[in-house]
Amino acid sequence: MQTTVLFLRILFGILFCFAGIMHIIRPNFFKNFIPDFLPKLAINYFFGLLEFLLGLGVFFDTTLKNAAIGIFILLLIFLPIHIWDATKVRPAIGSKKIAFIRIPLQFVLMYCTYIIYINS
Repeated sequence: MQTTVLFLRILFGILFCFAGIMHIIRPNFFKNFIPDFLPKLAINYFFGLLEFLLGLGVFFDTTLKNAAIGIFILLLIFLPIHIWDATKVRPAIGSKKIAFIRIPLQFVLMYCTYIIYINS
C-alpha cells in the first residue's frame, strides 16, 4: 500500500503543479471553463496558483495532509463546473464524450486524494 500511496503522491504532485503552471502560461485555454459572470483572468490565476501550491504540498510530509484535503476540496468545487461544461453545446474541453468522461474521473481523483490523506 505504501508504494501505491507514494505513486499517488508523485502523480498528484506532478499533475497539480503542471496544471497550476498551465493556468499561468496558457490562461486562454481555461477561460471557457469559467462562467462569464466571474472575473475570468483573476479566477484563472488564483486557481492556477492554488493548484500549484497544493501539488507542491503533497511532496512534503509536513504539508501532505493539508494538501490532500485541499486537493479534495478543489476537486469538489470543480465538479459542478465539469457537469456544467458537459451540458454545453460546445464543451470547453473539446468534445461531449470527453466532458462526460471527466465527471466520473473526478470521483476517481477524489478517491485517490482520500487514499493519500488516510495513509499520511
